[in-house]
Amino acid sequence: MAAKLKGQCYCRAVTYEVEDAFRYAMICHCKDCQRTTGSVNKPFGGVPVAEFEVTEGKGALAVYGDARNHNAFCGHCGSLLYSLVRDGEWVHVTYGTLLDTPSQLPTDHIFARSRAAWEVIGDDLPQHDTFPGAEARD
Repeated sequence: MAAKLKGQCYCRAVTYEVEDAFRYAMICHCKDCQRTTGSVNKPFGGVPVAEFEVTEGKGALAVYGDARNHNAFCGHCGSLLYSLVRDGEWVHVTYGTLLDTPSQLPTDHIFARSRAAWEVIGDDLPQHDTFPGAEARD
């Protein structure tokens, strides 16, 4: 069984645990991630929903989307904690909210063509115009 990683929002009202068993980790540059994070990108790791649990503050969560695909924020401080994706089967955990370092670090940049005009990607990770295996979106 994988170790558990802990994460929390800025104000610490919401905490979660996730197994350190991310199947993939990427840095997304799409316009949606820019708007939801207020930053130029969103580093995240993907795990099956059963490997993720909000441990404190479930009542403080604010959800944008529907029951099967949504972004979950802290309703107090606004931190984007995770995205429920792929029809409710996977969770994309925002790496910026982790308190522990995951063993799976980002391997790719996705939606790189949508990056901010002034953003410089300064590493050698592969850059993709889409989520590998998915249709393009902006």
